[in-house]
Amino acid sequence: MESPFKGKTGIKRLINAFGYSLSGFKVAFAKEDAFRQEVFLSIILVTVAVYISNSSIELVLLIGSTLLVPIIELLNSAIEATVDRVSLDKHPLAKRAKDIGSAAVFLSLVNLAATWLIIIFY
Repeated sequence: MESPFKGKTGIKRLINAFGYSLSGFKVAFAKEDAFRQEVFLSIILVTVAVYISNSSIELVLLIGSTLLVPIIELLNSAIEATVDRVSLDKHPLAKRAKDIGSAAVFLSLVNLAATWLIIIFY
């Protein structure tokens, strides 16, 4: 069965999607400490990247690796909210889902550190 919210098309769908995205940013910023910290870190790092990059490729890599962290955090937060919506009971599958989401955030941070260190020191 299709969702009743899937009926919008064209410009109306784009406008709605934009509104949902803004709502997602607002709630993540208000409710998710890790996301808020990563946004502040991203603002600082993107600013630094503009000044330290020696080429457009370096700039893209620095900014891309930086923005990947809050993107993965948004997905992790969505997974956690969905799991909590289903049940707040402790369950091995709930733990697995949350741990895997956390591992994805960790890998994005490793990617960030590796990218920045390689560009700065090599």
